[in-house]
Amino acid sequence: MYRNIPYNFLALPEELSSYDSARVAVLPIPYDLTLSYGAGSRNGPQAIINASRQLETYDDDSGRDVTEIGIATLPEMEQVTASPEAMNEVIRVACVELCRAGKFVLTLGGEHSITAGLVKAHAKIHENLSVIQIDAHSDLRDNYQGSKYSHACVMSRVSELAPFIGIGVRSFSGSENEKKHASNFIRPKDLRKNANIYEKQLANLSENVYITIDLDGLDPSIMPSVGTPEPGGLTWDEVMRIVEITGENKRIVGADIVELSPRPGLEFADFTAAKLAYKVIAAAFKKELA
Repeated sequence: MYRNIPYNFLALPEELSSYDSARVAVLPIPYDLTLSYGAGSRNGPQAIINASRQLETYDDDSGRDVTEIGIATLPEMEQVTASPEAMNEVIRVACVELCRAGKFVLTLGGEHSITAGLVKAHAKIHENLSVIQIDAHSDLRDNYQGSKYSHACVMSRVSELAPFIGIGVRSFSGSENEKKHASNFIRPKDLRKNANIYEKQLANLSENVYITIDLDGLDPSIMPSVGTPEPGGLTWDEVMRIVEITGENKRIVGADIVELSPRPGLEFADFTAAKLAYKVIAAAFKKELA
């Protein structure tokens, strides 16, 4: 169905990157139609793939080379310019097909609006789905700049599909949806005051979990290449702990990493995003590979 791409995520040989045998499908979606400030996230997927080709594939935490499960890189999905709602429908259809083929779908964005279609697809395949959001912003406006499918509304659309926890959020709009979901948020300062707060929240979620990571959830000192950076964000170790604990206690069924806007001279951010993508895969398959 999908051709193999030689220039792929992690620079894998054909025996580890063949779509037919791979357990993981990396789906690049270079879409940024609704961005309201810093543009460039359409270049994020290719920058992550470029950086990933220089990574070591041995995962020290699991003690395995996780690429043995097979990781296929799919062709970039073309942008649908009619509307973000139309784009999300195309994403939903494509993702359902991949999930039904038994693939763990790791999506590389692109702006955060694409997550609505991805979660809708996973909710159709996996019963009792929950969502973990790592983000600087709540993204809980119901409508923004004339669209209910803007990047600023994505978690409003997600909340209509599944319960969620928002971690690292530190920028709020004061919307009614934020008030409705106020208990869902774990701010960075909350995480640092109470080491067990995430585990307590996680216990209330269902077994099947989808993770969406807006890279501005990380502190700008380690992730400056985003459209709307916010000070006071999560550290690398804090994000790793969230990902690892989720993999240990739940079943990660899919994930996305969005909002990387590559900047010349700041290529370390591309490498951070690529490493994070691989660590999410490792966490999702850690129990199986143990």
